[in-house]
Amino acid sequence: MSKNVYYRYNPETDNFERVYPSLKKRLAAFGKMWIGAILLTTLLFVCVFYLFDSPTEENLRAENAQLRAQYGILSKRLDNSLKVMQHIQDRDDNFYRVMMQLDPMSSNQRLAGLDNEGRYREFQRLNDGELVTRLTQSMDMLERQIFAQVQSFDQLRTSLENQQDKLAHIPSVLPIKMSDYTMSSGYGYRRDPIYGSARFHEGLDFAAPTGTPVYATADGTIAIAQRAAGYGNCIDIDHGYNYLSRYAHLSEILVKEGESVKRGQLIGKVGSTGKSTGPHLHYEVRFKDEAQNPVNYYFMDLTPEEYAEMIQTADNAGHVMD
Repeated sequence: MSKNVYYRYNPETDNFERVYPSLKKRLAAFGKMWIGAILLTTLLFVCVFYLFDSPTEENLRAENAQLRAQYGILSKRLDNSLKVMQHIQDRDDNFYRVMMQLDPMSSNQRLAGLDNEGRYREFQRLNDGELVTRLTQSMDMLERQIFAQVQSFDQLRTSLENQQDKLAHIPSVLPIKMSDYTMSSGYGYRRDPIYGSARFHEGLDFAAPTGTPVYATADGTIAIAQRAAGYGNCIDIDHGYNYLSRYAHLSEILVKEGESVKRGQLIGKVGSTGKSTGPHLHYEVRFKDEAQNPVNYYFMDLTPEEYAEMIQTADNAGHVMD
């Protein structure tokens, strides 16, 4: 860098003589240079720090994004598990415990110990503390509900041991083997396939080939074994204890009225008789002559995984065939 050189005319020597700055000016110039250098260095440091991530920061950001994605997956799985648990609780309170003449478990019994918010405060100091808190709360909820459900099942087991005959006469298995059918329609309001109007479907429709075996779902006595309006070839089994099961649209009836049958006994074959749009079994469970949701009556036949799949299939199935 070139320096500015100054000259002054000296009349005594009649010459231009070079003028040298004083020490004070030199120090001032030197100070300005250092201050400028410091400011420039600071500016560069700030730009690099805020505009560019270090390799460590890039790795941390990638790991954080991966953890958030894993949290999302785990959160969905927990939500699905809680939904299945809710179905189990509903069936427990509204069927199992009613059947065994036990009072439903209260919310306080099922959720005891979950009202202590203090346990989650320590998570607020963490990065992503809100996500960790929500995930922990869901896990605590599922854990508590499982514990309460185990207690309920223990009570039911004790009650069942004292009511074996009643248990044998309550419909509690599938009327068709799982490998032989496709769920066509669930329980509830559906559109009538013939008339097009909405109506309440009082059972489940199991689509299956003509001739597929149909089995009694509990011990009982054959109340009806004949053709019935709308139902085609129909079998009603009176199980006692105010329970009745119905099997409709059969191609064959293999039992007679007044005959005693056992759970799992072959009673007929799938068909398409009566008001039907294709071969299937229309199956009902009735208590005190009121239609019940049959999915609540498979507690002897299905694993928890199979039951969860059955609930989802029955809820989504909307192809009514009768």
